[in-house]
Amino acid sequence: MRKVSFAEFGGPDVLQLIDAEEPHAGPGRIRIAVRAAGVNPVDWRVREGQVLGAHPIELPSGVGLDAAGVVDEVGEGVTGVEVGDRVFGEGSSTYAEFAVLGAWARMPEGLSFEEAAGYPSVVETALRVIREVGVRPGQTLLVSGASGGVGSAVLQIARDRGIKVIGTAGAANQEYLRDLGAVATTYGEGWVERVRRLGEVDAALDLAGSGVIRELVELTGAPEKVVSIADLGAPEFGVRFSGVAGSVPAALAEAADLIVRGKLHIPVEKSYALTEAAAAHVDSQAGHTRGRRVVVI
Repeated sequence: MRKVSFAEFGGPDVLQLIDAEEPHAGPGRIRIAVRAAGVNPVDWRVREGQVLGAHPIELPSGVGLDAAGVVDEVGEGVTGVEVGDRVFGEGSSTYAEFAVLGAWARMPEGLSFEEAAGYPSVVETALRVIREVGVRPGQTLLVSGASGGVGSAVLQIARDRGIKVIGTAGAANQEYLRDLGAVATTYGEGWVERVRRLGEVDAALDLAGSGVIRELVELTGAPEKVVSIADLGAPEFGVRFSGVAGSVPAALAEAADLIVRGKLHIPVEKSYALTEAAAAHVDSQAGHTRGRRVVVI
């Protein structure tokens, strides 16, 4: 089978499309014929060799955590899913023609493989950081870097829970944030004062890693009211860096429920072929994403 792999840490150029042995579903796992794989910042962070304790790897390594596809192997002890089912979930080395998943859910009706591949890690992360930052219904949450996949999910989940959101993003994404229910403002010079004019902030999330931790602490009044998923230096300010996943099966179940109820939709900004994995990483790392990017197999 074809698979994207890298044998050394480095830039996008270390990614290679290789012929590899097919993986197989062990106990408690399923294998899917991958139709699309989600592109996440963690993919290029791991490729660069950044210290991510939640994702220890050995070289050479495959790439990717999220995928959607058709079940073609069911491991020992697995129930509730059969060969031929359409599922989305999380596993390893998902930029490939076949991948093994450790967590999955049936795809909601009407959802394409490309759309489904963009949800697993994104929704798990959004649910986790909302929980960790402790924001409650009726309070205001500030989201720095709100237009990407996780931000898109946070905005919609927060709205469903009765939480007001102020979101920062580039000028081109202001209307997008408003469509998702956020009070939108731009980042850049003067952004702190712009946020202050919009009202008091009870909690804040750093989703972009753009060096704004000090300002987020200032706006919320305390470091324990801020959580980052993108700035490895956040603990220097007493801010929690959240990089360890919670329950992915529970997140997938909640994602499916939100999608079915029409409360969650994350658009696919761009799709890439397996041969374009390096370009997908370049674009992901550049930021300014609106929604999700996926690799289509």
